[in-house]
Amino acid sequence: MTLKVLSQSRRLAAVQSPIIPIVSRWIEETPGTVSLGQGVVSYGPPEEAVTAAHAFPVQSSDHRYGAVEGEPALVALVEDKLRRENATEVRGASRVVVTAGSNQAFMNAILAVTDPRDEVILQVPYYFNHEMAIEMAGAVVVPVRTDDACQLDLAAIEAAITPKTRAIVTVSPNNPTGAVYPEGAIRAVNDLCRTRGLFHISDEVYEYFTYQETPHFSAGSIAGAAPHTISLYSLSKAYGMASWRMGYMVIPESLWEAVNKIQDTLLVCPPLVSQHAAMAALRVGRSYCAGHIARLDQMRTMMSEALSAPGLPCEMPVARGAFYYFIDVRTSLDSHTLAERLIRRHKVAVIPGSAFGASDGCRVRVSYGALDVATAAEGVSRLVNGLKQLS
Repeated sequence: MTLKVLSQSRRLAAVQSPIIPIVSRWIEETPGTVSLGQGVVSYGPPEEAVTAAHAFPVQSSDHRYGAVEGEPALVALVEDKLRRENATEVRGASRVVVTAGSNQAFMNAILAVTDPRDEVILQVPYYFNHEMAIEMAGAVVVPVRTDDACQLDLAAIEAAITPKTRAIVTVSPNNPTGAVYPEGAIRAVNDLCRTRGLFHISDEVYEYFTYQETPHFSAGSIAGAAPHTISLYSLSKAYGMASWRMGYMVIPESLWEAVNKIQDTLLVCPPLVSQHAAMAALRVGRSYCAGHIARLDQMRTMMSEALSAPGLPCEMPVARGAFYYFIDVRTSLDSHTLAERLIRRHKVAVIPGSAFGASDGCRVRVSYGALDVATAAEGVSRLVNGLKQLS
């Protein structure tokens, strides 16, 4: 008898492989590489959060399952933060759900609002895990290009809407471009969703990371937005808690039953030890992240000046948010090949733009969040030398 060869589902086979592990493998094979790749911060959590984790469990019930949407004390802290900082009132038309990071929050949202073959509009370049989540759910990504400044093209977004469209996704401050969308653009997308009967999924993970007094605007603060707006947040970046997997989402009340089913199946409840740390971090508040912004801005400026030097075969878009630049490199190489070459030959890592849906030309994402100033300067110097050798 011939045994049948077992394989993964066709749906998952069509999803792109995560690019970070691929680049990490190249880095491991090239000792001494400076990574300008993965998007994390260099600092760790507040001391208060670490202390809270060490103090866990507080009581014997902490070893049991908790509330599916998160502990009431943490939900209350999040609601208060949203009210004070995001001008977003929760209760009544919406509610908070604590998640294992914002990636899970996005997956919750997509599973809750789409059926197979439904369409979700992503701005190009997009965050690759968003594309992956949509495809895993059996829905269809509809890519819409941003303009030359990496800003929203509202006419193109509206033109991409079909009877199968269920949601429009915006990410501001943006990964991978560092662009910050102005209030007027966010309002326009949100109003478009309201009038066309769509959900606006507003990813605001990098809300604290803006520079040159650039404001961040939350879609959930718009009057009447609650029934069609899903807002995503995270503690990973602002509080240096990436491995703790703590995020949260604000969802319309109409989606609670669906998200409850998803959350209970995938997670049962957010990890209580991480929730205790998250409560301590939120009590410390935004000032913890604010203390690191000046150093990040210093590296942002240093990187912009170095990569804008005359003679380099690249173009630098304006980036006043997050901790990324999305560079357009003038070369015959594709971005995947260029990224591997920069590691193998010049010991500096970037992320290929093809992972973010940038299929035209050669673009790469450069991150400055994870390094100290001296190491970032060394990495940029290597990147400049590698780009010079392309011309």
